[in-house]
Amino acid sequence: QVQLVESGGGLVQPGNSLRLSCAASGFPMDAYAFGWFRQAPGKEREGISCIAIHDYTTVYGDFVRGRFTIARDNAKNTVYLRMNNLTPEDTAVYYCAATDRTESMLRRPQDYDYWGQGTQVTVSS
Repeated sequence: QVQLVESGGGLVQPGNSLRLSCAASGFPMDAYAFGWFRQAPGKEREGISCIAIHDYTTVYGDFVRGRFTIARDNAKNTVYLRMNNLTPEDTAVYYCAATDRTESMLRRPQDYDYWGQGTQVTVSS
């Protein structure tokens, strides 16, 4: 059974950092690409970053502006999203997603087959 479980969300002050984790199980992680998405109330789900299967190519949304970093550790079956210099505009539910597609630019929600339940990130003073 494919399962993705996000963790690491919470309440942080503006300017601070968080690291989100996505624990993958039920499938060979090294055969899947991963993406991070977020969805704020009343807004569509938007792509943050993705990391490809073979060459670990990474892509980021324009709003990231160098603040976020995606990484994968296949040995630990975990994908990470490090987020620095958070602002209130980053407040959203953050989701991890997986797909066995081999392209490098998988930035749309419809590119992914499996999703986690999400973790809430709230940036507020």
